[in-house]
Amino acid sequence: MERIGVLTSGGDAPGMNSAIRSIVKTAQKNKIQVYGIEFGYIGLLEMKYKKLNILDIDHISTDGGTILKSGRTDRFKTDEGIEQAVKNIKKMKLDGLIVIGGDGSIKGAQKLAKKEIKVIAIPGTIDNDINVTDYTIGFDTACNIVINSVDKVLDTAKSLVNENPRIFLIEVMGRNSGDIALYSSLSGGADEVLIPEQKIDYNEIINNLNNKFKIGKKYAIIIMAEGAGKLDEVKNKLEKDLGYSIKSILLGHLQRGGNPSAFDRILASKFGYYAVQTMINKNQCGIIGINCNDIILNKFNNSKKTKSKTDNEIYELSKTLCH
Repeated sequence: MERIGVLTSGGDAPGMNSAIRSIVKTAQKNKIQVYGIEFGYIGLLEMKYKKLNILDIDHISTDGGTILKSGRTDRFKTDEGIEQAVKNIKKMKLDGLIVIGGDGSIKGAQKLAKKEIKVIAIPGTIDNDINVTDYTIGFDTACNIVINSVDKVLDTAKSLVNENPRIFLIEVMGRNSGDIALYSSLSGGADEVLIPEQKIDYNEIINNLNNKFKIGKKYAIIIMAEGAGKLDEVKNKLEKDLGYSIKSILLGHLQRGGNPSAFDRILASKFGYYAVQTMINKNQCGIIGINCNDIILNKFNNSKKTKSKTDNEIYELSKTLCH
């Protein structure tokens, strides 16, 4: 093995640069040259790539985003696009490819593996919605950003006392997975958490908040994943049932940016190292993951996350602490 490629695809996630750095350093130690493919699968289809050396990646772990840039393209979803990608990989004389990204990116990697391309996928997405790993690159940083934002809202919520309670509804990312909302509610002291995996029980929310207001609490924080419902509709429904005004906050893409946390830098470094070593020693394709603190290689399958026993236990814990 002499040449491998690496690309970052889909939504960017803090920690992707640490994975790239780890891949390049591990490869070079094994006398393998790494080529960075720019703009995700777009660059693979358009032959946009460059040689990566130590100086290119030496201190990139502190930066959010990805030095290779990312992107999405519908062309890669077609049979013609896959065939073109395979041809380009051969033109670039790559002995293997490492793909860093979320569910859509991993599915693309699986299609290449079926064409007998040696591919390793590294899960990088803030949503933490890949079922073969306990944690994905970027998830911890996103949670920390949410917690920091919730802390700031709590400061003002607790400071200004009005005749009526001050209620804040904070929407975080998570179209199909409520993990950011769930873990942030555990850490940030939320009064309610709404996630797409659970139907909203408005009666339960109203009773919970009213009970708190009755004993003298003057504020409330509700954290809501974007996939749980439409922010304005949920806000209006709660306002009508509670009889109090609610301020809504959309954190949006703030959650994607910023310096990666130590956890994400370390996780990404482990993933990158293991991806290269697997490609060299095991000659296998699959998805890198962490399970019970062990770094493992999983076979390609349906990588979308479904609720597990552990997830449900965390939800019950979060709901308990919200009351």
